Amino acid sequence: MIAEKITVPVLDVEQIRKDFPILHQSVRDKPLIYLDNAATSQKPLAVIDTIDDYYERYNSNIHRGAHHLAQLATEAYENARTIIAEHLNAGEKEINFVRGTTEAVNLVASTYGRKFVHAGDEIIISTMEHHSNIVPWQMLCEEKGAVLKVIPINEAGEIIFEEYLKLLSAKTKIVSIAYISNALGTINPVKEIIQQAHKVGAVVFIDGAQALPHKKVNVKELDCDFLGFSGHKVFAATGIGVLYGKAALLEQMPPYMGGGEMIKTVTFQKTTYNELPYKFEAGTPHIEGGIALGAAINYMNNIGLDKITAYEQQLLDYGTQKLLEIEDLKIIGTAAHKSSVLSFLIKDIHPYDLGVLLNEQGIAIRTGHHCCQPLMDNFGIEGTCRASLAFYNTFEEIDALAKAINKAVTILK
Repeated sequence: MIAEKITVPVLDVEQIRKDFPILHQSVRDKPLIYLDNAATSQKPLAVIDTIDDYYERYNSNIHRGAHHLAQLATEAYENARTIIAEHLNAGEKEINFVRGTTEAVNLVASTYGRKFVHAGDEIIISTMEHHSNIVPWQMLCEEKGAVLKVIPINEAGEIIFEEYLKLLSAKTKIVSIAYISNALGTINPVKEIIQQAHKVGAVVFIDGAQALPHKKVNVKELDCDFLGFSGHKVFAATGIGVLYGKAALLEQMPPYMGGGEMIKTVTFQKTTYNELPYKFEAGTPHIEGGIALGAAINYMNNIGLDKITAYEQQLLDYGTQKLLEIEDLKIIGTAAHKSSVLSFLIKDIHPYDLGVLLNEQGIAIRTGHHCCQPLMDNFGIEGTCRASLAFYNTFEEIDALAKAINKAVTILK
């Protein structure tokens, strides 16, 4: 089948690309083609200018100052919390700023997990999880004498739902699952997963790192108990992210770190802790990162999440057809419901070698296990080449990727 370009893209991509200065450069005398968005996204001027504005006009610590700059910084930071809460359909006190998805998982494992998981209890994850959604639960299970259970997947990279149902029991205390697989692009049926977990009294953590850049996420509609995501995946800064948690659960959890801001009163005899969300935000936060995250969410909403989702589906469909025209290329992850990830292998060629030669042609992809070693073991491979798409990518860039792969294959075979 010959891939056909979409004659009427959903988005005005050329206009959008003007907002991303980094895209307009050359690598090895070739125009940069950035296809590593699942690792980190590029930043629009709206985010860059927000960070510059913070340092140029109102750099100050927040919450604890009565002076003008402190008031401006506090207002901007808390306004970002409001933007994120509205975006997720959550309460403001349910939005906790963290460093990213990894810290969100660790916070829940170290607080809710340590308080409510006991010897013999069970935690369920899936085969396709990122290491950050495996290791914290392993650590908790080792500490508590709990058992980690893993949902198997099929050859397409989809959760076998019937097997998930078999794993659930009265012993299940936590289910932690990726909304979208970073390595495969699989979109998991998280709403149904949550519903079934709740039937046995388990709470559910959703790793939303790969979902937030690509689709609208409504925590009330999903009824998830916790959700984490990272700012740098949603066109904001590194080192900032969000843990959403139902207020009733957050109230029951002990603090994650001790220090300033997370306290009400401190004596040498006893400390009383602050109210939500500050209870989990010890110390000076990544202030400009939080403010810029609000700007990034506004930027995506101004484009329209529905339009982003639709356009990226166009890119994914076109890219899938285009890559499958390449001899000996196999796509790893062929779920019926996918986000914009093309993970692939070419017979007898190591992913790293292909990645190096693509870089020589100005194309940035990711190679390796993508922090999903158990997933790669499941497929009996060391890793893949991964081209991950965002709304500023184009059909012409996919054409260039296919052409570059063919050229690299000629050199390597």
